[in-house]
Amino acid sequence: MREGRTVETTAVLDRWQFAVTIVYHFLFVPITIGLAWFVAGMQTAWHRTGKEHYLRMTRFFGKLFLINFALGVVTGIVQEFQFGMNWSVYSRFVGAVFGAPLAIEGLVAFFLESTFIGLWIFGWDRLSPRLHLAMIWLVVAGTTSSAYFILAANSWMQRPVGFAMRDGRAEMTSLGAVLLQPLQITHFLHTIAASLITAGLLVIAASAYRLRRGRREGGDDPDATLFRAAARGALRVTAGASVVVILVGHFQAQILVKDQPMKMAAAEALYETQAPAPLSLLAIGPWEKHPDRTDVDIVLPHGLSVLSTNEWNGEIRGINDIQREYRARYGPGDYTPIIGSVYWSWRVMITIGFLLLLYSVLWLWIIRRRGWRRSRWFALTAYAFLGLPFLANTAGWLLTEMGRQPWIVQGLLRTHDAISPRVGSGQVIATLAGFAAVYGVLAAIMGWLMVRAIRTGPEPAAPGVTREDALPPMLY
Repeated sequence: MREGRTVETTAVLDRWQFAVTIVYHFLFVPITIGLAWFVAGMQTAWHRTGKEHYLRMTRFFGKLFLINFALGVVTGIVQEFQFGMNWSVYSRFVGAVFGAPLAIEGLVAFFLESTFIGLWIFGWDRLSPRLHLAMIWLVVAGTTSSAYFILAANSWMQRPVGFAMRDGRAEMTSLGAVLLQPLQITHFLHTIAASLITAGLLVIAASAYRLRRGRREGGDDPDATLFRAAARGALRVTAGASVVVILVGHFQAQILVKDQPMKMAAAEALYETQAPAPLSLLAIGPWEKHPDRTDVDIVLPHGLSVLSTNEWNGEIRGINDIQREYRARYGPGDYTPIIGSVYWSWRVMITIGFLLLLYSVLWLWIIRRRGWRRSRWFALTAYAFLGLPFLANTAGWLLTEMGRQPWIVQGLLRTHDAISPRVGSGQVIATLAGFAAVYGVLAAIMGWLMVRAIRTGPEPAAPGVTREDALPPMLY
């Protein structure tokens, strides 16, 4: 058994490895979830109207969805192995709780999702139009429910409910409590809305590129109707989903103020309990992992009290008071997360959320008033904003996971106590390097396939295609 500094070093390396793999994997997840909804909506529009450009739109963005889904599956498999390899103590501790939701996700959501994707790909000229449409909506149900069950496990780590401690491990006593707790509901809604935003920005950027390319080539662009409709629809979805993200995030923060007060106090760099509590707009403190003060803090009076408690003079507990309480409850130790990372990830996520809402609403207004005459600016802003939802998603995960430290399961199991006792630092470094190399190759493949598909464009128009006459199977 390793002790002391060696254990801490290995725990840090284990955390880095998991962070690298989960952040990389989560680049694909929101696109998969969001594009599934977009493609299903596009095919539904074709089925209801019979307009051929909706069919071509479905098949074009369906290719992007399938490329992303395949790469997402490959990167997601690693997560399952890491629990057993690097986090065996954690796996034993939570296994009796996580078994049910993760089994449902794997056996029901994922396998059914994969089956329906196969039927959708190869069923264009083999299934009736209605049955084929049902396949893509079942894919949507699979991807969405898969996210729900995985998030249920993560929500339990943030707020353990419906369990009892037996023989040093948690055992589930109520599946309903695990699946339906308020934090889980807000996590799920927040993630789905963020996924729609991410996919929406991808649809907007791809449409903008195709529209600009058509204008450069001159003449009547046969794809203009297709991509204008796609971009306009994606802007509407992005605007609506941005509102949902902001509202749900507000209620999510209110839950965390009660259940994870240290996380939210760190997110506001609030060291002392205050009533009323101001909202920090910009704080600068010592360059340390655990500073004990802020040197500069520009605040909005009463702001945090109103947002967190719905009261003008509501009390918000500070880092120092929570630290004293945790020491009395759990024993000696530092229960403060890295303040800087939590504080700035919180602000990056919120800022981007409002920026994307402004962006989508502004361009909907411009298109409504002036049409597509500013397509060059539309394309430039679409490219510039494409990376923002990915940055916001990453910031949200950093806030969620790093803000919980030093706990891997809030109040029950500390992170440095959860690692595999027989896995050394050298082994973790070797696997981390291997994962990074493989993921680099996969990223290059992913980028090449996506760019190639977008540059190639949609399939040629096929005059006379109706809802009863689908094109040949979608192959690429």
